[in-house]
Amino acid sequence: MTADIHFSPLALTRALPFLPLAQGDIDYQVDRRGEPDLINTLLADPATKVVLTRGGLVAVPRGQGDLVDYENVKMRLATLPGAYVGEELRRYPEAVPMFLGSYGGVRGECVIAVDISRVPEIGEGTVPGAQSNSVLGVQDAGTVDGAMGSTGVNGSIVGKRSGEPGGVAGAAGAAAPFGVPDSAGQGADDAFDESVSTPASHVAPKPTLLQQAVTRFDWVDLRGFAPHANAREAGQATSAVTLSIWHSRQRFCPTCGAPVLPALAGWAQRCSNQEDGNRILFPRVEPAVITAVVDGRDRLLLQHNAAWKDPNLYSVSAGFVEAGENLEHACRREAREETGIQLGEVRYLGSQPWPFPASLMMAFKAHAITTDVHVDGSETVTARWVTRDEYTAELIAGRMVAPGRATIARYMIEEWLGREL
Repeated sequence: MTADIHFSPLALTRALPFLPLAQGDIDYQVDRRGEPDLINTLLADPATKVVLTRGGLVAVPRGQGDLVDYENVKMRLATLPGAYVGEELRRYPEAVPMFLGSYGGVRGECVIAVDISRVPEIGEGTVPGAQSNSVLGVQDAGTVDGAMGSTGVNGSIVGKRSGEPGGVAGAAGAAAPFGVPDSAGQGADDAFDESVSTPASHVAPKPTLLQQAVTRFDWVDLRGFAPHANAREAGQATSAVTLSIWHSRQRFCPTCGAPVLPALAGWAQRCSNQEDGNRILFPRVEPAVITAVVDGRDRLLLQHNAAWKDPNLYSVSAGFVEAGENLEHACRREAREETGIQLGEVRYLGSQPWPFPASLMMAFKAHAITTDVHVDGSETVTARWVTRDEYTAELIAGRMVAPGRATIARYMIEEWLGREL
């Protein structure tokens, strides 16, 4: 049936004032990316901050991995001295340094992220150039909705669940999730017992700084870190994870199949095929729309996706933009395909990156000109209209669960609801 329009439900719509993965204020200093030996020069500067990524996760100080389960706590990125990291990069060419930018000012602080996903683990061998058998935590969830609604880190890592949809995992004590083996069957006490005689030829080499980082730090998912971090570090982590996942997933030129090498201070790759011109490759970005649909009575349309593990998770319409499609058309098409609802006016709310693995989420609010819901039954299992009071009651009763604190969907719902969830 045609919606009963009493007023424009978009009349008081305002842009989203805060998004957890859109807080970066760093100066990218794009003009410096092509400087010869830029990374080594910056690492020699005491004002340079070095952070780590691995398997799509960020390193935080030991013990902070447990904090993703709590509300009002603070987390920060673990850092390493630049001078030591420079030596490690010479040892491990498979590590990928990425110049994130600078904040200028008196200190002139620069930030470099180093992805150590392919650095051999302790006991795996320390031959320079060796690569791990797999890259964890960067598997594609398949759809925008699947990435938003899954729990646990995408991939085979089993971590803590924060209770938020959006897949937060705190890999506290990351040795188990990443499969770091014990040291040749010896216990920690054996290291202090002179009676244990191991032939010198069988003594394992001392772990390097980057190898020690695997167990010295906790490793957490960006979706668990960002809501607890300050704005600057949330922005740093978002850029670092986005680039590191791209480097981990794309190891060969998509045109000719030759191996690729990092270029432009980590913001690009260069194909190693000289006969094909050593082409420069840039990170892939997959645009996706996410739409809060309201009707003439200012009710919000909420839906549950078949890919979401939590049966009580309800969110708004979302989907990837098709080739050759504009954003507004994508909003209308997704709503029609998933719920049978026809949309009229569409207004932009904001955007944030969603690097799982490479999405850019662009948020809209749209006015429904029909209200009869007919879900597709395959992607969208159920959908319903709710008033503010009804939604609040469903949350209190536990019959509905809101999207996680790192998701743009949560802030879209809050914009409609008029308060924080």
